[in-house]
Amino acid sequence: MEVWGISPLSYAMPDNHLVSVADQPLVSIIVPVYNAEQSLPRCLDSICAQTYQNLEIILVDDGSTDDSLTVCRKFAYRDARIHVLSQPNSGVSAARNNAIETATGKYIQFVDSDDWIDENMTFLLVQRAEREQADFIISHYCRVDGEKTTVHGFLETSACMNRLEFAQELIRNPASFYYGVMWNKLYRRDIIRRHRIYCYEQLSWCEDFLFNLPYILCTNRICAVRTPLYYYVKNDKSLTATTLTPHSSIANRRQLFEYYKVFCTELGMFEENKKQIYKFLVATAKDG
Repeated sequence: MEVWGISPLSYAMPDNHLVSVADQPLVSIIVPVYNAEQSLPRCLDSICAQTYQNLEIILVDDGSTDDSLTVCRKFAYRDARIHVLSQPNSGVSAARNNAIETATGKYIQFVDSDDWIDENMTFLLVQRAEREQADFIISHYCRVDGEKTTVHGFLETSACMNRLEFAQELIRNPASFYYGVMWNKLYRRDIIRRHRIYCYEQLSWCEDFLFNLPYILCTNRICAVRTPLYYYVKNDKSLTATTLTPHSSIANRRQLFEYYKVFCTELGMFEENKKQIYKFLVATAKDG
């Protein structure tokens, strides 16, 4: 692990009120990196520019064959909050798991190296979590497709929910990115570690969903931030887009469905929602 630079002493909140970093809970932001030298600077600039500055930023280079690792090291030299890990190419789930083992923050946030985040994202997520004593925060996001940017998100309530109430919302759109991905959410590290929740390394598609399901089962309070804070860049050249076949998609979905069925059964909502739950088998994973 590499540590470079000088940590800031304070940060400016969105209302420009200066607050000591020492008074704020530490947030671990995890970024898996693989052959992302072109998009990585934009991604890391957005993280380093967060108005909430009590961060540890964990970059995991997953055996990149381009200059991604060099970019990571350059940013670490400039910002002491950045830690660089390097591993042989093992996949995004292995990279995230490696970082989870290293993380020390009260909260964990995930960002993909193709994407970027609003400068107030971490502040707003943590503010909501601390104010509501919530275990899980989910935000709206922007989908960036070339010159076109659209806002996505389903939860419109400002009230916190318990896990059953949240699951009842999720069941309406289980294949959506909004619920399934890890990058528009804030997690509590103690829940992840206590219940040994890790990314499933045997799946190369929808592995985020398989992380979220057991995590939700361990939560008591869940809140939504309706402001779009994450910029997801649609990339037709991503590993998933270029390697997923109809056959592998069906096999992955059947495996995921078994976990989804267990999730709904644990919450006592399988029988009454059976028809809607089985739609997950044929639904298309979508970012709408």
